[in-house]
Amino acid sequence: MAEKKIATTVKTAVIGVGGYSGGELARLLLKHPRLVGTAPLFLGRAGEENAVEVPLEQIQPQLALGAGQVLPKVVPFSWERLEAEGVEVVFLATPHESSRGWVPEMLARGLKVIDLSGAWRLNEDANRAVYKFHDADEAAARALQAEAVYGCPELHREKIATARLVANPGCYATSILLPLAPLVQAGLVDVEHGIICDAKSGVSGAGKGLTPGNHFISAADNLSVYKVFNHRHRGEMLEQLGIAAEQIQFTPHLLPIPRGILSTIYLRLNSAMQPDAVEACLREFYATSPMVRIHKTPGLPQIQHVVRNNYADIGFELAADGRRLVMVSCLDNLLKGASGQAVQNLNVMCGWSEEEGLL
Repeated sequence: MAEKKIATTVKTAVIGVGGYSGGELARLLLKHPRLVGTAPLFLGRAGEENAVEVPLEQIQPQLALGAGQVLPKVVPFSWERLEAEGVEVVFLATPHESSRGWVPEMLARGLKVIDLSGAWRLNEDANRAVYKFHDADEAAARALQAEAVYGCPELHREKIATARLVANPGCYATSILLPLAPLVQAGLVDVEHGIICDAKSGVSGAGKGLTPGNHFISAADNLSVYKVFNHRHRGEMLEQLGIAAEQIQFTPHLLPIPRGILSTIYLRLNSAMQPDAVEACLREFYATSPMVRIHKTPGLPQIQHVVRNNYADIGFELAADGRRLVMVSCLDNLLKGASGQAVQNLNVMCGWSEEEGLL
């Protein structure tokens, strides 16, 4: 089999640049060393009425440049513009329903897609039901769903490299999967005993839309629990870990901070282990994963160490009995939990170093 040709650059487009994740995605792509001179095409959402060109800095003021430099504009969406600009990879930072509807047309036109929504993450109908999708062509949607690759590079690097459709993981799911996957795949976890995942996220995880829960008066000086049994990211954990719903309890909390996730995971091992053996399992699994940092026990991650970078930090403490294990993971929900991971997927798809543009 011939080796995959490594691209020197690629023409990208971003649809949905107005949100928190969209802003971070624009920032990363504009500074990516492989994309210098090949600026992304920023597009308004398809179907928007009265769409006009808008300066990117008007939507995302923090990206504005000095010394008279001008950012690309956000232009109205059109299929003709995508073709004329020679776009090869499209990032979708759009609502789940929009991504579910547009991806079939994009793939049919020869585009590759990295979708930051939950539209294509879930393979099982029971898990995907939480999104209440109504596909115009159910058979075609099922075929694309089977083709979609779950975009966690640490778990599916080889499949992402050749994928047309990458479904970027949810932020909570990433924070749970990365610490658990090495131990579950090695058969070390007593899943029948049950896994408890206590996760806390900053307010930006809810997006820019204002709700009673993320209003300042509700979130500030407070800590609250929500969606105890029906959070959308729960299905990702079940499918990616290959466990049953009754074997894991995931409880999300809202922290009164702008960004960041800390997940504390409680589990029991099948047999007694030494801390060095647990650490060795994690380090071996992530030996070729530059965006995962393993803490030496008893050191534990903190949100302040991962905010505004693309690292996922993992630490643990093992009880004296060698079986009760507490794992802690931290990441930035807008970067490793969203846009940074999307750029990491682009790097894998193009054959570039995974950490390019992310350090």
